[in-house]
Amino acid sequence: QVQLVESGGGLVQPGGSLRLSCAASGSIFGIAEMGWYRQGPGKERALVARVTSGGNTYYATSVKGRFTISRDNAKNMVYLQMNSLKPEDTAVYYCRGTDAGRDYWGQGTQVTVSS
Repeated sequence: QVQLVESGGGLVQPGGSLRLSCAASGSIFGIAEMGWYRQGPGKERALVARVTSGGNTYYATSVKGRFTISRDNAKNMVYLQMNSLKPEDTAVYYCRGTDAGRDYWGQGTQVTVSS
């Protein structure tokens, strides 16, 4: 069973940048999709970005052009580079790995965008 642990969250000012990391205890090589989700105050958990094993990416409209997701299968790591952060980006960010018959979630890392 793969375990995911997020890190890199914190407090950042609007317009700033932050890089989140997701470390897997097991191999993510065979996991079809790795993604980042977030849940802001009073909101439902929503998809932020995902990347397939083949490198194809998808981004939520709200983060297009600002966020970049990447995966390093050799290091069992997934990253989310966040630029031009806005207060609306404030949320707990979760790493997720999913494939046929498998669904892994991290515990989340807090990102707060405030001046």
